This record gives sequence, structure tokens and C-alpha cells, in this order.
Amino acid sequence: VKFVESGGGLVQAGGSLRLSCEVSGTTFSAVTMGWYRQAPGKQPELVGAMTEYGGSTYYAPSVKDRFTISRDNDKNTVYLQMTDLRPEDTAVYFCNIFDPTRKEYDPWGPGTQVTVSS
Repeated sequence: VKFVESGGGLVQAGGSLRLSCEVSGTTFSAVTMGWYRQAPGKQPELVGAMTEYGGSTYYAPSVKDRFTISRDNDKNTVYLQMTDLRPEDTAVYFCNIFDPTRKEYDPWGPGTQVTVSS
């Protein structure tokens, strides 16, 4: 499975960004997709996840009501719309399949850097 994230950048606090992640090598419409982030010196954290056809979503409390996940199964792409960005959102953002029953994740993509200035 391959993940290619894009859309990151430098934005001022209060700004918005939309991240994209194109997925290949799996039946995209059959998997729950998650967005993750890793800030310098911190452990990776799950930002949010969306089930196969978007029927259910989860958001970490720190991003709830600010971030929105969507997906286009025809394009094998998952999106993360981020609004009201804060300096603490600064991190490298990744997507991956979300499956708590698995012990390991598929190989991570390059990620996309999001930097929020105060």
C-alpha cells in the first residue's frame, strides 16, 4: 500500500489548510482511513478517521469542530480540512489505514508538513 500526502504549508494562526492523501495498492473503498500527525519530539497521534463510505467519523478532542475528514472513493483520496489552525497543530501529517485489530501499520508515506505561526 502506498500513501502520498500533500497540501501542507506555512499558515498563520486562525488560518486554514486542506490536506490530501492519495492511496494506492489496496481496495480504498473497503478500508477505514485515518489521519495522523507527529510533532517534533512527540509520539504520533491519531487526528481522526473515517469509515469506508463516510458513515462514521472520529476526531481527537484537540481537533474536533476544527478539522473535517472527507473522502472520494472514486479518486482513492482522503482529505483533511483544517480550520482555525493553532501553533500546537504544527506537525507532519500522515494518512494510513485505520485498523485497531492490526499490530502494524502499512509503510508510511512521506507526510506533509504543517507549520502554524503565532
